[in-house]
Amino acid sequence: MKKLVITLLIALTATLVPSRAADQPTTKRDDLISHVESCEAILQEFMARPETAIPSSVLARARAIVITNQFKAGFILGVQSGYGVILVKKASGRWSVPVLIKAGAASLGLQLGGTAVETIFIITDDQTPRLMFNSRFNIGIDAKAVIGPHAGEKENDNHPIIDAPVLVYTKNAGLYAGATLKAGYISRSDGANRLLYNTAYAMPELLYSDWVQPIPEVEPLMKMVQRIAP
Repeated sequence: MKKLVITLLIALTATLVPSRAADQPTTKRDDLISHVESCEAILQEFMARPETAIPSSVLARARAIVITNQFKAGFILGVQSGYGVILVKKASGRWSVPVLIKAGAASLGLQLGGTAVETIFIITDDQTPRLMFNSRFNIGIDAKAVIGPHAGEKENDNHPIIDAPVLVYTKNAGLYAGATLKAGYISRSDGANRLLYNTAYAMPELLYSDWVQPIPEVEPLMKMVQRIAP
């Protein structure tokens, strides 16, 4: 009897696995599209509130924008894993397609009882985005990162702060503009981008060339970034 039960379980497993494998590619790409859409929603939410909105003076100097959504891995631990996108401003003044990235190992902005951290990084030089071509970019270590000023503040023309290569925006009200910090890491997600854009090109080509055309699902985010940081 025991052998019969084991045999039936093996047969059932063999039947289910091919079906799941066949469905996985479509589901995975849909998940990647939802990641881009959620990053667009994060940017919209930040810009809609004076206490979190990024000043136009900062956006005018943006050479790259990184939006991340990270998740709490345990009751005591900070945020360990998540996803995001990066867009860079090309020499033509147009913004690139959003390129998917991995993000994690940060507890920045995580409130008691919270489960996620939404963060926006404004990069103000052309060299720092290229550091992400490496396997891993450590924010605040590989490049100095400081909390950026908000549009709702009375004084937001602090040039030493604006001149920092990475300005960090989070919903944590306890952080003040100019505070230096380490905010986890960002790493490439070439496999995800190959699936999303159906291309063999990787992060450098997606960001800095015109070889890959945007898909309809990423155009709303591109248009928003172009509008707020022309």
